[in-house]
Amino acid sequence: MIVTRRSRLDGVVHAGRWIVFVAVAILVNFPVLSTILTSFKTNADINAYPPKWIFEPTLEHYRAVLASPNIDYGHYILNSVIIATTGTLFAILLTLPAAYAMARHKIGTGWLLPVITNLRALPLIIFAIPFYFMYKQVGLLDTRLGLALISCIINIPVALVLFVGFVQDVPRELDDAARIDGASMWKTLWHVVLPLSRPVMLAVFLLSFIYSWNEFLFGLILTTKSAVPVTVGATFFVTSRGIEWGPTSAAITLGILPPLILGLFAYPYIGKSMLAGAVKG
Repeated sequence: MIVTRRSRLDGVVHAGRWIVFVAVAILVNFPVLSTILTSFKTNADINAYPPKWIFEPTLEHYRAVLASPNIDYGHYILNSVIIATTGTLFAILLTLPAAYAMARHKIGTGWLLPVITNLRALPLIIFAIPFYFMYKQVGLLDTRLGLALISCIINIPVALVLFVGFVQDVPRELDDAARIDGASMWKTLWHVVLPLSRPVMLAVFLLSFIYSWNEFLFGLILTTKSAVPVTVGATFFVTSRGIEWGPTSAAITLGILPPLILGLFAYPYIGKSMLAGAVKG
């Protein structure tokens, strides 16, 4: 009897935890869920009061976004993919060797690492005007390369911190063994550290890609037509006649799909990546 009551109590507690979890998940993601639902509503359902939660879905807003004669939304998505991927790869190529130099040879650990890390805490708006005039001088305004370099700069602090922590946990005996075999510092980095860094590199790539994809400020200031990212392109449905809620919601929904799919795909590896080398023995 006691065992039965205990099992029932455990079942109630387990169900209560799931109810709380689902309620919190819905509450936290309510703006996103509301936007997705709005993208499938007709204009009449969008303007209905009180709001309709049960409705017949439609794809008219997605057709309006993808087939718009004035807004090339597919081009904006392609821009974001190229900018985010290029900026992320630049950040990885720069920070992995720098992290190795800092962790193994103590180069810049006293002042350079704290300075770079603290740059991430500064509001990006303070760099907007200097970057605009600098890009204007060198011809990087409204270019994918220009935004990719911005993405690289934004992602360097996070990437550097993760790589430094990883390299510090790689046993020095591996470096010593490579040095005995005649490997130089660069060969040790390429043949020893790089293969071991794949888990944390995946985490760096994922986080940097998402940060780059979601960047809005510099995309708004530094682009006009050719290199417009998807975050800025979604605002083009806000016109002088008012906000086109249906197409805007559809554009936002399409814009969140690539990082969402990437995050869901890489989620099982993130925990392992972030904890790589944390436990020794």
